[in-house]
Amino acid sequence: MTSVDLLIIMAHPDDAELCCSGTILSCIDNGLSVGMIDLTRGELGTRGSGKVRIEEAKNAAKVLGVNFRYNLELRDGFISDDEESIFDVIKVIREFKPKVIITNSKTDRHPDHESAARLVKKACFLSGLIKISTKKDNLDQESWRPKSLLYSIQNNYIEPHFVVDVSKYIDIKINAIKCFKSQFYDPKSKENDSFISTKEFMDFIKSRSIEMGHSIGVKHGEGFTSENKLKLTSLDSFF
Repeated sequence: MTSVDLLIIMAHPDDAELCCSGTILSCIDNGLSVGMIDLTRGELGTRGSGKVRIEEAKNAAKVLGVNFRYNLELRDGFISDDEESIFDVIKVIREFKPKVIITNSKTDRHPDHESAARLVKKACFLSGLIKISTKKDNLDQESWRPKSLLYSIQNNYIEPHFVVDVSKYIDIKINAIKCFKSQFYDPKSKENDSFISTKEFMDFIKSRSIEMGHSIGVKHGEGFTSENKLKLTSLDSFF
């Protein structure tokens, strides 16, 4: 079993690349271990297919250098916090014992993003209850609750609780996003007609990064909200 410091749990392949891959790279660069879980294959997307997006996700994971990336294969478009889905996520949390989890935005254009945020929040809490029993490879799992649950900021603008400086990693972030060739702008393609496949969508992603960076006085940033207040042991980080 491989425990990780940070676990990313997102609704679709490419969600993490778009909204928090700079933060993933920063964490890895600072010696932290990172794993990724995609809840669905994104099979309902206008372009591509579930099979194609799984392969694209594997390629993006290599670019990011994460410890692992798995897919729970929940139904795209129908993510919910039903009992079966909650237990699927609890098992993942207990298996990898992350200190911090990042998931989708609590309020967003895509209903699956909001549903994923609710699912992960509930699973994080219930994962810490010793009276909830789960097994992995026929062995009982220990209860585990992450110290922090963070929400990304995606299509809808949300005032962040904090912003991570990702200026150093913006080029690799863009390379990771480009691994999803079936989804995003391709100047050679004649099918750049869906919302996320237009050139303007990629400009939006870069502009959001610049906007978040500007708010903290750097070139590029990624913003997050937190389920709980963040703890500082001193004011050293301000100086």
